[in-house]
Amino acid sequence: MKSIVTGGAGFIGSHLVDKLLNMGHEVIVLDNFSTGRKQNLEHVRDQIKLIECDLSSKSNWMKEFCGVDWVFHLASLADIVPSIQNPEGYFRSNVDATFYVLEASRQANIKRFVYSASSSCYGIPDNYPTSEDSDIKPQYPYALAKRMGEELVEHWAQLYNLPAISLRFFNVYGTRSRTSGTYGAVFGVFLAQKLANKPYTVVGDGNQTRDFTYVTDIVSALVASAQSNQTNKIYNVGSDKTVSINRIVELLGGEKIHIPKRPGEPDCTYANISQIKSDLGWYPTISIEEGVDKIIKEIDYWKDATVWDQNSIADATSDWFKYLDK
Repeated sequence: MKSIVTGGAGFIGSHLVDKLLNMGHEVIVLDNFSTGRKQNLEHVRDQIKLIECDLSSKSNWMKEFCGVDWVFHLASLADIVPSIQNPEGYFRSNVDATFYVLEASRQANIKRFVYSASSSCYGIPDNYPTSEDSDIKPQYPYALAKRMGEELVEHWAQLYNLPAISLRFFNVYGTRSRTSGTYGAVFGVFLAQKLANKPYTVVGDGNQTRDFTYVTDIVSALVASAQSNQTNKIYNVGSDKTVSINRIVELLGGEKIHIPKRPGEPDCTYANISQIKSDLGWYPTISIEEGVDKIIKEIDYWKDATVWDQNSIADATSDWFKYLDK
């Protein structure tokens, strides 16, 4: 078997590369290292073909798809605030790039295409747990661009019979999660604060809950999708639970301070995963307690990450409040 992983130097992508290599696959990684880290692949560098390229335009990278069985399209730009500030960059990375990766896959007659979609497309859901047929209400350009990429995948599956599945990831956490970005995901922020012996900056009262899904569970869903016979389907991927931010602070240990609640964010994220369980036989296996224990054991990974505080967060998120507080 031969697989391509776009964004393979990133958080989820590098874990997927590990899994595919363990399965005996020949693996090609396509990455521009805008957020991915070569460090994430150092331990397998001699086992993979690593190509630095820009997926948002046609180039020689498209030739790599010849003879490939599975394509996992994980490459994208994430984060809310930068997408508000730079919608063009997010459109190019998350829409244009998806178009070209789909075209390269179609022309090469690949056997399976798996797209990493985002639960952010639901915006602030009306129902919990949230099912795949819930209303699509993107709140910011990142969510919109990921949804547009998902629509491209649906269309290529429908029109060109590309065997494709989209997975809507909920709050993914784990080792190798990003250490950069403008006020990124909660675990990256908290882990850097923990290393620096600084208080955790808890948004609002901390009672808001998130469907934290450990990265290896995400990887197993990606592989299960590639191994299945399903096509033109969209599945939620979550932990089957929702956990408060205050509970995360308890597990990490340490002091906390509170910062203003942010507009455009749901009080809860919670995936209804009955469909992926039924169709693919997939289910999560890592509890939040196990997952937090795993990342604490590798906390040195975040030693060079930005340490955020109340003031720097307020500066970084000013556009968030400017555009979403309506």
